[in-house]
Amino acid sequence: MVPAGHASGKGLRMRKEGRRRGRAGRMPGARWLCVCLCAAALGAGLRAQEGDAAKLAPYYPTPETIVAQMLQLGGLKAGERVFDLGSGDGRIVIMAAQKFHANAVGVEIDLDLCRQSLVRIAKLGLEKSARIIHGDLLAQNYGAADLVTVYLLPDSINGKVQPLLDRQLKKGARVVAHDFEFRAWTPEKVQNIADDGEGRSHTLYLYRK
Repeated sequence: MVPAGHASGKGLRMRKEGRRRGRAGRMPGARWLCVCLCAAALGAGLRAQEGDAAKLAPYYPTPETIVAQMLQLGGLKAGERVFDLGSGDGRIVIMAAQKFHANAVGVEIDLDLCRQSLVRIAKLGLEKSARIIHGDLLAQNYGAADLVTVYLLPDSINGKVQPLLDRQLKKGARVVAHDFEFRAWTPEKVQNIADDGEGRSHTLYLYRK
């Protein structure tokens, strides 16, 4: 992937105008998340990634309506392989397998969330097309990914995840980021969602290698 400002046609295609729109559109949803993250960090009930992964993001579930739009924006097709980084309760993995007929893999370090995900997957009979890896998302290989979905904090995205995906993703692989952009890349498309049905707005970013 190529940093912003380089010629189009190599690595991620970028539009400065898209970046400006994306920042402008990242209003209540992103600020709401930041407020919730700060509050959660002060509470004993915060579920966070362990070790180095502890800084990536706490558990903050994406509304189902936004999950669907993330997968649609990513152009997910039947039979493709999608990875959800920090998969929480497995909702992206489950929807990708159940409604998009994709081969879906979630990576989650919280053991309780992994167990919840696996129970839901088993109840729905999706074991052949949906699975959860219990582990550090920075220690995985995403070379087989057609699509990667990301909902992590900005420093985690830009300091840790972006270099990893730059090295591993194959040509043509897509990345959809929720609310927080990859600063070193320019999105192919930015989608602003005014209301998720719960009164919050969201911004989705589509990148392509």
